[in-house]
Amino acid sequence: MKIAVVTGASSGMGREMVLQIGDRYGKIEEIWVIARREQRLRELQGRIPVPVRILPLDLTKQEDLEVLKSRLEEIRPEVKILVNASGYGKIGPVGTVSLEEETGMVALNCQALCAVTHLVLPYMERNGRIIQFASAAAFLPQPGFAVYAATKAFVLSYSRALNEELRNREICVTAVCPGPVKTEFFDIAEMTGKIPFYKRLAMADAKKVAAAAMRDSAMGKTVSVYGPVMKAFFLLSKVIPHSLLLTAMGHL
Repeated sequence: MKIAVVTGASSGMGREMVLQIGDRYGKIEEIWVIARREQRLRELQGRIPVPVRILPLDLTKQEDLEVLKSRLEEIRPEVKILVNASGYGKIGPVGTVSLEEETGMVALNCQALCAVTHLVLPYMERNGRIIQFASAAAFLPQPGFAVYAATKAFVLSYSRALNEELRNREICVTAVCPGPVKTEFFDIAEMTGKIPFYKRLAMADAKKVAAAAMRDSAMGKTVSVYGPVMKAFFLLSKVIPHSLLLTAMGHL
């Protein structure tokens, strides 16, 4: 059985990736959708012309990772696409966000992503794709969003290294690094602070970001950056000292 596995599938970019995979890839026989909110996952049934397997799991819990492991061992599918889209961020200076939330970002954005990748990799064949959702926040430290940005820098670095490791297996790993996207993400993020005005100006459409991610993955790109503003930011973060960029962002 040829399948796709999508984490964070109950909302945001994960949900959008499920819809796009279901509409675009006729060879996928089933999509395994993973998130904590079971009802939101069930709403995906019938939305796409592909059967959906509901896995209501909390990927920060070892016992739930064991459930995923056992399902893979039992069915032994051929995973064609893995999308790691689960994650969240909270705005606010370090120490003002609760300890549980700060460490929770690391647990979900980094640890769970590594765990799912580790569990799924043995079931991936040649020409498989791994799409990891990082963020443009990975390009530069983000005061007021420090922990989240650091977790996404981890995802970007990890994905680039993993892509090189899997080159001989012809498995492409793409780190998706969008700027702000119009999803539920910022409803959660702004529970502890407000998104800067300049980020609101660069808000992108989730469908377009997902389409670009799928296209860039198919082209074998290691990093997918959507839109001219974020592409310019990507280049600037490479050539201009971060101290100057951080000063400029502070004034904005």
